[in-house]
Amino acid sequence: MTEKLLVLQLGSNLGNRSGNLHKARLLIVESIGPLDSVSSIYETAPWGFDSNNRFLNQCITVKSVIDPCSILERIQLIETKLGRHGRSNEYTDRLIDIDILFYGDMVFSHPDLQIPHSKIQDRRFSLVPLFEILPDFEHPSFRKKISTLLSECMDKGKVKRIETD
Repeated sequence: MTEKLLVLQLGSNLGNRSGNLHKARLLIVESIGPLDSVSSIYETAPWGFDSNNRFLNQCITVKSVIDPCSILERIQLIETKLGRHGRSNEYTDRLIDIDILFYGDMVFSHPDLQIPHSKIQDRRFSLVPLFEILPDFEHPSFRKKISTLLSECMDKGKVKRIETD
């Protein structure tokens, strides 16, 4: 497999949220590959469920040659190491959440993994940090740049930059 740009989103709304993101980045470097770019950290309200705990979100890119299912396995191990127990189809508070948003121009469908992420176009909390680091990246299915997806996004949730990394 040739090297591709892996785009991940990290999120945390429990415990030391920025510390959780930091630890996740370190473990990603150890098990998947070196960071290529890192967005600022953004604070957002939970999406898809009610909670008093606000999320910190960040997008990162990593250059990798690992196959998508192996990347997912490594991500789930990282989440477990950081205290996340199991995945659910329901949205809940979490210490860490790592989503694969894109993997180069790959379109991949597996029962446990969809690439590109199926909801990215609906989520400002994904699109805003992604726009910071990859405004001209083209969604491989929609053939639209991140900047266009952000301008067309119907989600009006506030996405507030709180720190740069």
